[in-house]
Amino acid sequence: MTKINRTFLMPKYWPTWLGLGCLYALCLLPYRFQIHLGKYLGDLMYLVFRSRRHITEVNIRLCFPEKSPQQQKRMVREIFQHNAIGMLETSMAWWMSDKRLKVNVTFKGQHHIEEALAQNKGVILLGGHFSTLDMGGRLFTRFFPADVMYREHNNPLMEIIIKASREIHLTQAIERESLRSVLRALRKNHIVWYAPDQDFGPRHSVYAPFFGIDAATITATSRMVKLNDSPILMLAHHRTPDNKGYELEVFPIIGDFPRGDDVKDATRINAELEKGIRKDPTQYMWVHRRFKTHPKGKNYLYRRSR
Repeated sequence: MTKINRTFLMPKYWPTWLGLGCLYALCLLPYRFQIHLGKYLGDLMYLVFRSRRHITEVNIRLCFPEKSPQQQKRMVREIFQHNAIGMLETSMAWWMSDKRLKVNVTFKGQHHIEEALAQNKGVILLGGHFSTLDMGGRLFTRFFPADVMYREHNNPLMEIIIKASREIHLTQAIERESLRSVLRALRKNHIVWYAPDQDFGPRHSVYAPFFGIDAATITATSRMVKLNDSPILMLAHHRTPDNKGYELEVFPIIGDFPRGDDVKDATRINAELEKGIRKDPTQYMWVHRRFKTHPKGKNYLYRRSR
């Protein structure tokens, strides 16, 4: 069991403890109640978090220009609802027992995982920051064990909690800079789940189209494949329209990968991720600044005066 350092009892961590306590308390409530609560919480967040709303509005305007202003506005509101539900789902994914977490799960493409594992080179399972992020990982482990790569949290208390909570169901949580740990996992024929769809700045990134907009896309995916010549697959996961279950879908990256060209490889990855997102765009985390890095300056596309 993870030990908590006495330092984390200091007053500066009290808000974190309060937030975690609230999430844990909500986790004790029935699943259906939490889903309904998440919708109302999302509507509240839409009204209160103006900065995040602006970021989401910019993302939707850039990525879905074919939508009318009214449709875009409706999408933004639904995105906040799905993200709020996802926040509550995270606590369920971490702490709710299998006995209580009785949800319907449809898994498409299991045979792709089985065929990839048969190569005995490990599997790189690409994902995206869907609002069902942690729930998708929890449900995936009903079918296959998996490791997960993650970005170290700025709050050291949250870092401990997130890592420990994810490792309840996932085999191990690997910090994204630890390529040695990734290589060890692949050599053991593990599935390594990894989401390369956030903007980490220009270092180790290239510009590649994402929904038709050039986005800073990390090149680590190509390097990871080369580590062990591992097969690469894509995972998408969504809440069903009736909010009573989930759909997981695994599909292969068709053709040669990597190609030895970072831009072409990044373009390929973004295109495959886009396929998964388009199944229900409102379930993706558009609240993040996906286009933060820009040739005209950081956050150029998000400047209100632009």
